[in-house]
Amino acid sequence: MSSKLIASNFRHHLRKSAQKLRGQLLSTAAEAAEVTEQDGSKSKSSGLTMKGVEISGRPLYLDVQATSPVDPRVMDAMLPFYLSRFGNPHSRTHFYGWESDEAVEHGRGQVASLIGASAKEIVFTSGATESNNISVKGVMHFYKDKKRHVITTQTEHKCVLDSCRHLQQEGFDVTYLPVQCDGLIDLDKLRAAIRPDTGLVSVMAVNNEIGVVQPMEEIGRICKEFNVPFHTDAAQALGKIPIDVDKWNVSLMSLSGHKIYGPKGVGALYLRRRPRIRVEPQMNGGGQERGIRSGTVPTPLVVGMGAACEVAKNEMEYDHKRIAALQHRLLNGIRDKLDGVVVNGSMENRYVGNLNLSFAYVEGESLLMGLKEVAVSSGSACTSASLEPSYVLRALGVEEDMAHTSIRFGIGRFTTEAEIDRAVDLTVQQVQKLRDMSPLYEMVKEGINIKEIQWAQH
Repeated sequence: MSSKLIASNFRHHLRKSAQKLRGQLLSTAAEAAEVTEQDGSKSKSSGLTMKGVEISGRPLYLDVQATSPVDPRVMDAMLPFYLSRFGNPHSRTHFYGWESDEAVEHGRGQVASLIGASAKEIVFTSGATESNNISVKGVMHFYKDKKRHVITTQTEHKCVLDSCRHLQQEGFDVTYLPVQCDGLIDLDKLRAAIRPDTGLVSVMAVNNEIGVVQPMEEIGRICKEFNVPFHTDAAQALGKIPIDVDKWNVSLMSLSGHKIYGPKGVGALYLRRRPRIRVEPQMNGGGQERGIRSGTVPTPLVVGMGAACEVAKNEMEYDHKRIAALQHRLLNGIRDKLDGVVVNGSMENRYVGNLNLSFAYVEGESLLMGLKEVAVSSGSACTSASLEPSYVLRALGVEEDMAHTSIRFGIGRFTTEAEIDRAVDLTVQQVQKLRDMSPLYEMVKEGINIKEIQWAQH
């Protein structure tokens, strides 16, 4: 009874806090519009200051590829396991452990159901980065006596690329396949790259920067033909596009909780049982998760990821249609008012919630700083602190000046039409402002081909 009272009070406190924040700080498109008075002058607002940047309120959130908010239904599922059902799922001698273990296994089944797998093939980890490390290094270490070659692509997530570089330092060979200008790999080049000692092919399903969806079934067929294990980083694909591990013929798949409106700090690794794939554990300890990933399984996080997977399974089709409409609204809204806007990556083979745009004759960092009322990024959250142009866009053949001007807009389940319209207005306004200050744009408007100019050094 007391635990129910605590949970009720906690929910009430959360609801009151959320309402208070919404009233004081949250900046929706409507609230942002209200900053301007009827006479056109800007009204003074208390605003927010963070890292030396002052803004009128909390920005619009359009960076869903970096992380997503926790769905309230997911939070409801998790709360009891923080407050009253707090047992260790590995405690075998009492009720608290039994109910936690049951919750973990239920969550395991929910994750498996979303990808068409068996619950026995799901191993919980701390996130997709750990799952990728276990997959790439774990497989090659286990089969190191016979297999010494890995194939991946130049546009993989940093943790896959760094894992491959780590293997190279240990004496393994790695082939980094180039991608075409639309971000897709050339299947003939993949086929030609496979060797008798190839131990793994690792290709990301949906790219985190440009949203391109690789031809997973075709890649899986090639790997099956040569009897090579196939790993995919599906962190950006889970819950957003249909996944079937048998149709894709994947041996290993990395998954993340916080990309699908679940909690941070939890992920999963799919390990095929038939034919069985083996990995060398990257962490030693109590032998949890079949010895593949030691450490206490965090019951609330697993429950949250499971609930997020179930919601995604039930609402994927609805979410896709709604997000596609918002993407068209955003792209058309910007293109109707600006020229020199380029979509990076294939538009045909793309997850609709990811829109990566480059704006000609604009300096990228200046554009990002000018868009402080919209939370967007210039690429992967793991590498966006770097001033170097995105290695993903460079792999597509995007010129350095255009790669520097890329902005990734991430549209999600809770994005509204009003937020999209506000983002369009702010983006157009800032690009026009920067172009007005650009001598290059003036020259282009006058018909001068700036690529033919030979610049002299004084």
